[in-house]
Amino acid sequence: MTVPASLVFEGDYTIRTNEVNSQRQATPTALIHLMQEAALENVIDLKVSAWDLEKEQISWVLMRKHLDIRRLPHLGETITIRTFPAGFERVFTYRDYEVRDADGALIAESASTWLLMHTETRNMARIPKAIVEKGSFDNSNCLPHAKSRLPLVTAPTIEQEFRVNWHDMDFNEHLSNIRYMQWLFETVPGYTTMEQRLQTLDIIYKSECRWKDRVKIATQELGDGQYLHLLTRLSDGEEIARAQTAWQAPA
Repeated sequence: MTVPASLVFEGDYTIRTNEVNSQRQATPTALIHLMQEAALENVIDLKVSAWDLEKEQISWVLMRKHLDIRRLPHLGETITIRTFPAGFERVFTYRDYEVRDADGALIAESASTWLLMHTETRNMARIPKAIVEKGSFDNSNCLPHAKSRLPLVTAPTIEQEFRVNWHDMDFNEHLSNIRYMQWLFETVPGYTTMEQRLQTLDIIYKSECRWKDRVKIATQELGDGQYLHLLTRLSDGEEIARAQTAWQAPA
């Protein structure tokens, strides 16, 4: 891969008891959380974290994430997460993730799209020249990033409501992007009973949620383990996210 070593973060993480289900297997959201922890360590090292950018009144916002899981790690297993900025396009920045086991086998990978937002106006911000220069390299070997629209839920088979509680929020005091995923997973039949295992996730974030907002998730089963998801804020009906997932029975 052509990513300069100076831009890459690689860390080892051991799966802990609070990250597994009753089968002693990491939950998808626990794995995603570890991937984002690695990304945070990476941007801190590169001095482009949200805290580094505070003086410019801008912050990173996740716009889209595509995730492929080959298998989930088990309790006590040590995994290696490798992550790096994967290029720029207009106002968008890209970040890739690779998760490998102790034998070096790829067990999960993810491509994500981010933008910078003004913390006061909540409008999109230009990427500072210093950040673009730091991340300019040949990214032709990076993961492809999803750009097509996701289908809209037209005939929901399951609807469920959630409330944004204090511990659902991130350090920006908005609903954590991981909580969006966790809630939509709960609407998939067989997820909480471990009868279905997540294979792929493609989620687009449309709007932010704050403390005490109420969110409705409408899920539509397409067959063959495929589902569509629509997340809306109940107070105004605004779409806050949409997603598509694929599931299979555990091996």
